[in-house]
Amino acid sequence: MGTPDVAELHPSRAARTRRDWLAEGPFTLALGAGFFGFFAHTGVLQALERAGLRPQRVTGVSAGALAGGLWASGLGADELAEELLALRRPDFWDPGLPLGGLLRGKKFARKLEVILGKSGTSYFRDCEIPFATVAYDVLRRAPVVLDQGRLAPAIQASCTVPLMFRPLLHKRRVLVDGGVRDRNGESALGAGDRVLLHALPTTSPLRHLRARERDAQAIRAGPGRMILQIPELPRVSPFRLEQGPLALERARAWTTEWLASPMTSSSVGG
Repeated sequence: MGTPDVAELHPSRAARTRRDWLAEGPFTLALGAGFFGFFAHTGVLQALERAGLRPQRVTGVSAGALAGGLWASGLGADELAEELLALRRPDFWDPGLPLGGLLRGKKFARKLEVILGKSGTSYFRDCEIPFATVAYDVLRRAPVVLDQGRLAPAIQASCTVPLMFRPLLHKRRVLVDGGVRDRNGESALGAGDRVLLHALPTTSPLRHLRARERDAQAIRAGPGRMILQIPELPRVSPFRLEQGPLALERARAWTTEWLASPMTSSSVGG
């Protein structure tokens, strides 16, 4: 006869997992910026769905805006994965005369509308999960939180990587990628929120030009904040889309194990 483990003899002493912590109360899911990191974000979303974890709110910046906004609109994580894994460079690649960016962004806008059409959600107010994204206001030189009005242009604004895409005019603002100043969407988080942040590594081609922003980009620990960082993610780019499935699978597998692992003293910032 086998020896019972500690959890069987003393149920109250069973290891408390990260999933347990998230299930204990409402939490916000924050998906950070990272060049073509939406594959990894989607793997995280698949793991959360399979663990039965549903946030009360989602925030996203850049790649996080794309994955988070489409998911919050009502697409299941597996359906979102199917859409992204079918993505090909001609779906969004529309170079034109240099007017602030290599790509015009018209193909990207059309692709967003097509995918959102599958959830039937056009406005923030209709999202199944409340959603907010962060863009960067070029004229004000400050992050701006977008959580009202039409969903597609707000997501696109947050994804408008400088030099890659032309700046987007939205609600009388000139907007670019929110990761320019707020990689993790701090602007959209409340001081008392319980947060799960999936923070992506900095792989943007502009990362070496933004040394003065490093302090502002640092991940802020704090009470009620759990941070997920997945090591050794395959690097995805417009010319390396074949790495997308690998990044998605690694993120899903890593997050599944991470959620089932015991809490430690450093699991949640204090």
